[in-house]
Amino acid sequence: MSVTTIETQTRSVPITAETILSLFPDIDTSGEALEGHDEEQIRLMDEVCIVTDENDMPIGTASKKLCHLMTNIDKGLLHRAFSVFLFNDKNELLLQQRASEKITFPDMWTNTCCSHPLHMASETGSNLVDSVLGVKNAARRKLDHELGIKKEQVPLEDFHFLTRIHYKAPSDGKWGEHEIDYILFIKANVDLNPSPNEVKDVQYVSAEKLKQLFEDPSLKFTPWFKLICNSMLFEWWANLDTGLDKYKNEQEIRRM
Repeated sequence: MSVTTIETQTRSVPITAETILSLFPDIDTSGEALEGHDEEQIRLMDEVCIVTDENDMPIGTASKKLCHLMTNIDKGLLHRAFSVFLFNDKNELLLQQRASEKITFPDMWTNTCCSHPLHMASETGSNLVDSVLGVKNAARRKLDHELGIKKEQVPLEDFHFLTRIHYKAPSDGKWGEHEIDYILFIKANVDLNPSPNEVKDVQYVSAEKLKQLFEDPSLKFTPWFKLICNSMLFEWWANLDTGLDKYKNEQEIRRM
């Protein structure tokens, strides 16, 4: 089932976490996939994400769990997300290793923070300007939740929106990602207090160090991070202090 079909069917009945089963009876809403997982991570799976069409127009909502089941992803369910790349004053990028308790992509290294804006007034939007503001608000919330970075250290105006990436990637047989991912850069010196339920480890890396880590077969990286690195990250990084403006506020969605 394509996202276009979802959009057509929801003109009269909005798609929400409550109505998705009646609208799409073949969508998987069972709890079996969550059995045996960490209780806090299961609770977070109830968070309500923003469901979009392929042009990033919000068309409804669905729980984080519904959005990340591969059975639903394969039917076209698509949601909005963001990826934060935080650099210190040495232009080193902060990486995190996802906690073992994470349901999707556990123990993998990735960029500073990756998550979803939620279905709330401060984090949603139906045009690009409002949507960018929404993901910036969500980014500040999740930087605090995952890494203990207080909002005062990452002011809203210091975030730079670069582009959006549409990609799909499986995690295992049950879980995966299908996202319109907003790329946010910020340069700030921050104090870290990672949540052990979210983050296993952190490290700052230079561009050369990151390339070396990619050569280490013992390390695993999230698919969206590898996609971004293999496309534009190192070019953006090289222009972090002078020249980043020409990469900001890209209107077109990059399809990966």
